[in-house]
Amino acid sequence: MGRATSQVSTLFNDYDGFVEKFKPKKTTDDCYTPPEIYDVVADWVAEKYGRDRDTFVRPFWPGGDFEAFDYPPGCVVVDNPPFSILAKIKRFYLDRGIDFFLFAPSLTAMSGAITTEITTVVCAVTVTYENGAKVRTSFVTSLGGDVVAESEPELSRRVCEADRARLSNKKRHVLKYTYPPEVITAARLQYLASHGQRLTIRRGDCMFIRSLESQRRAGKAIFGGGLLLSERAAAERAAAERANSIVWELSEAERMAVAAMGR
Repeated sequence: MGRATSQVSTLFNDYDGFVEKFKPKKTTDDCYTPPEIYDVVADWVAEKYGRDRDTFVRPFWPGGDFEAFDYPPGCVVVDNPPFSILAKIKRFYLDRGIDFFLFAPSLTAMSGAITTEITTVVCAVTVTYENGAKVRTSFVTSLGGDVVAESEPELSRRVCEADRARLSNKKRHVLKYTYPPEVITAARLQYLASHGQRLTIRRGDCMFIRSLESQRRAGKAIFGGGLLLSERAAAERAAAERANSIVWELSEAERMAVAAMGR
């Protein structure tokens, strides 16, 4: 009985940790490459080693089998493989004479005896992959001749610039939804709480909704759902938000100036 009580106590005292165990983890094997990053790397490989991008192949995708892939003669594998089996992949290509330029985790890029048989291109760059994972990234290749390892500032610069531009562009295109006073969400209630405003909504003054009709027509929804408010509750919500803001009023002269404009 004491042990069960202890387990329950641990659960309630560390609920976040309990929930965290069941969340899907972002592993390096799920690091699918953003097209902007891939293009920068592929262009650099073509330029550096004098290879035609038309000969580049990408055998790594979810559910794919790189060993069963049909590699055309003269091709170069330029891709981001599962990092957990990178050693196996490098050996597979070397044994079959298939050229490659592969993404690799920087800290372990030079691990294993195979290191002296290939070239490790070490970069100072953290790539933000499609799953949101941020990984210090370098590269391994069969194209480097007798070079075993080299630092590559130019490729680092290009990848860093592409990563920053991609993230900046992504942030600019995140839409912000604004709802009418008759709709309130948990996020908006949180905003009021953080600004010292109390708002109480009673059962008779609301109904649960997942989306507005205008959203459904656009294939959108309210994240986490929301409440459709009665006129009274909407007025109370508006009053709570006004109480948290300072409205600077126009003077009589400014109102006259506004009225005179645009005539």
